[in-house]
Amino acid sequence: MLEPFEGLSWAESARRLEDLGYSTLFVSDHFDEGLGPVTGMAVAVAATTTLKVASAVLDPDFRHPAVLARELATIDLISKGRVEVGLGAGYSVADYASSGIPMDPPGIRVSRLMEYVAVLRGLFREEPFTFHGTYFNVSDLKGVPAPHTAGGPPIFIAGGGKRMLTFAATHADIIGVNVSLPSSDARPAANRNGLPSSIDEKLSWIREAAGDRFAELELHAWVPHTHVTNDHSSIVDELTDSFGAGEEEVRSSPRVLVGSVGEIVDRLYALRERWGYSYFTILQPVAIDFAKVVAELAT
Repeated sequence: MLEPFEGLSWAESARRLEDLGYSTLFVSDHFDEGLGPVTGMAVAVAATTTLKVASAVLDPDFRHPAVLARELATIDLISKGRVEVGLGAGYSVADYASSGIPMDPPGIRVSRLMEYVAVLRGLFREEPFTFHGTYFNVSDLKGVPAPHTAGGPPIFIAGGGKRMLTFAATHADIIGVNVSLPSSDARPAANRNGLPSSIDEKLSWIREAAGDRFAELELHAWVPHTHVTNDHSSIVDELTDSFGAGEEEVRSSPRVLVGSVGEIVDRLYALRERWGYSYFTILQPVAIDFAKVVAELAT
């Protein structure tokens, strides 16, 4: 969620999502949209009783991991375990250009993310933690406060390339199986990377790297093309042009949920059956309409 619903405060909006049956509120980490993610998460959990909060996704270049570990542990503690830590390697050229933060090449950003995860995990443990890496150095630092969740809140890593997904398969609890976005400049060509053949390949990387651990992982799909409607022919036509693929391929993509409530419910089950997806994120503008799908799934 980027902004409060019209006529509601941020806290009231979080309660509205909870009342509609949603499990998690996501906040973004871009300088040009939404509230500050850490504060937004804290306010949302304080206003609710069951709703989880997650970042989608935090950029390691914007905060030192020791600082972030302390803030997230605090939110996890006060919410009694309703936090998920979403992390990515950073891709938005605009974020870096407008803030003046240097944007390193993709390989360096991914390497830094890997160290970032190690530091967060270490500081979520009970004993003092020491880490000496290429990008971060922590010496005998005890994470205070301790998070409510033993070992720290679940780590959610989102990525679309082989290196990121292979790392996520061995270090994350939740994997966002995304399109490949080396930078935001690549966005116009992203959709074809979300077609079924590409998802098959991405899942093969994850399965191979995870081994026996695969059964413990939760697979997440970000679904930017979501429309609850009984009249979807024009929407599908537009998507086939955008994806550069036929209707069957497009409608089978985990990035697309278009149709009636019943049709979307069937698609969600099909995505779980084919790839193992069990976690889906939709965009805020369709949250009210999509609540009908959430209600149907809950019956």
